[in-house]
Amino acid sequence: MKKITQITDYEKTIFSCKMRNDQVATHDVYSLGTGKKVVILIQELPGIGQETLALADRFVANGFTVVMPHLFGPLGKTAVVGNLVRVLCMKREFKLFAKNESSPIVDYLAGLCSFIKDKHQVKGIAVIGMCLTGNFAISLMANEAVLAGFASQPSLAVLSQASLHMSAQEISAVQQKLDTVGAMHCGRFEKDTMCTAKKFELLDKTFNTAENQRIIFHEMPGRGHAILTLDFVDKEGHPTHKALNDVLEYFDGQLIG
Repeated sequence: MKKITQITDYEKTIFSCKMRNDQVATHDVYSLGTGKKVVILIQELPGIGQETLALADRFVANGFTVVMPHLFGPLGKTAVVGNLVRVLCMKREFKLFAKNESSPIVDYLAGLCSFIKDKHQVKGIAVIGMCLTGNFAISLMANEAVLAGFASQPSLAVLSQASLHMSAQEISAVQQKLDTVGAMHCGRFEKDTMCTAKKFELLDKTFNTAENQRIIFHEMPGRGHAILTLDFVDKEGHPTHKALNDVLEYFDGQLIG
């Protein structure tokens, strides 16, 4: 098994940005790679553990520069329960139960997207959100810097699969942007209880029409949750391996095509 690049070998910077509530969010940002294709990888609830670092390595091996904002939790390991407590206490940045509005941290991430695009002098970047942050990848498609996005098992709003973690204004902005740059991608396991079929049906109804597919959905068999990290199987032919390859191909087409 290939050795995973540890967070101590990443370039570390600090980025701050004002959010819609007039509060300023400040987080460490870790970068790896020198590729001209740039992807912002937004951590999921378990944190930036070994599985997320392995995912970053896979993108670097495919010619990407990976940028990871550290939003909460310990580095290098997973801590689901501890991180959930941390996020619940970060009320200025996260609104986990909010319906029909997104969390203020989306504003921070949007600012980071614009900053990273300018820093690397590229025509645009890609974003990946997972689980807790899966919905953020959809919202971020409205940002001028973002040309591609993958929402992996988007799980907000918590306790409400029948609601979107986005405002009507955000939905409209994302629809218009996807009409310009093309469809984004979204994935889940078919028996996932945190990102259910009902959530996908709502996203499909909200964004897609018979004539216009703005979101392409991927459903994998089984009861897994974390498609690209904890439940990823690095084996040719496995559904999660195929999903990653589909995302890589899609990102390539959007960023260099």
